[in-house]
Amino acid sequence: MSGAQIMDKTGLRRLLRARRRTFCADHGEAAARALVPFALERFAPQGAGAVVAGYWPIPGEVDPRPLMRALEDRGYRLALPVIRDPGSSLGFRAWTFGDILEAGPCGALEPPATAQAVVPDHVLVPLLGFDRTGGRLGQGGGYYDRTLEALAGAGGQEVRTLGLAFSCQQVEGLPMEPHDRRLEAVATECGLFDCGETFLKAGAE
Repeated sequence: MSGAQIMDKTGLRRLLRARRRTFCADHGEAAARALVPFALERFAPQGAGAVVAGYWPIPGEVDPRPLMRALEDRGYRLALPVIRDPGSSLGFRAWTFGDILEAGPCGALEPPATAQAVVPDHVLVPLLGFDRTGGRLGQGGGYYDRTLEALAGAGGQEVRTLGLAFSCQQVEGLPMEPHDRRLEAVATECGLFDCGETFLKAGAE
């Protein structure tokens, strides 16, 4: 999308929300299933209890639950984000399929306060747009940028990031600011972007 490079973030968000909404309505369920084998390339065959933070999708977002089920089957533990305060980073609480969820401060579904707080080893990241270098455009609240910064500064084991997107959300370049966090990889229904390296398409050797 050549014209997208020169748009500001507000214009890009408007354009990409519309594009994502249309694609999701027509192909969302199939795409969420199709990206699973590509995304699994970023994970060890045996999870050994490592924690993967997913998210509960809002309308138009890639549904991460087929991937989360596959990861749970591999032995990974699951978590979901919780909004603690506006302007803060996200927290994470343990969750598995069948557990109760409740509406958080912004209306998003999240585990209740009684669920165990955890620190993820992997974070599945929703987005509006992405580019080949791992640039990510989010909703504008800055939650994931602050969260990934906080996790990186917490020390210990490095947290791995994987964006989930539809292929229509790719742009040639995104306007990046100093606080914007790049993703290590992005999985779509067409393949896997190992950001900074090569795009591994379906059927590629």
